[in-house]
Amino acid sequence: MSAERYSAADPIAMFKEWLAEAEAKEDNNPTAMSLATADAEGVPSVRMVLLKDLDERGFVFYTNSDSRKGSELAANPNASLCFHWKSMLKVVRVDGAVEKVTGADADAYFKSRSRGSQIGAWASKQSRPLESREMLLKAVDDHSSRFNHDVPRPSHWSGFHLQPSAWEFW
Repeated sequence: MSAERYSAADPIAMFKEWLAEAEAKEDNNPTAMSLATADAEGVPSVRMVLLKDLDERGFVFYTNSDSRKGSELAANPNASLCFHWKSMLKVVRVDGAVEKVTGADADAYFKSRSRGSQIGAWASKQSRPLESREMLLKAVDDHSSRFNHDVPRPSHWSGFHLQPSAWEFW
């Protein structure tokens, strides 16, 4: 398969078409994307995250801001995304600048998550060594007891908005 660069008049519309096709055909989560970041010295890192929103400005994902990716984005607010839809033999790569979403947007998305995911955001020390599974389970129990009803968004948990500057559709 050869890569072709498209100069589509509206790459977001084209991406949405491809994503809709992937949602109909892919066995695995079609919103899964590789996120590549680099630290202040330019050392790269890549991991999988989930696309949670897409608008005229770009792509949104959420994470622990104290994680490695959060720290790298704070030091170097540029990133790349890569979507691979195996069943369609299609790939989309996107490069761009990243900024945090508003607190209101982060709050709204956080409220839409399951209680277990909300508690996990409090209990997990993402990107840090885990002393033991038991310590993580104790943190989950502690935070579950602490929040009887609504679980507020932790200050270290937010979203990031990647604003595309370059696209590649394969």
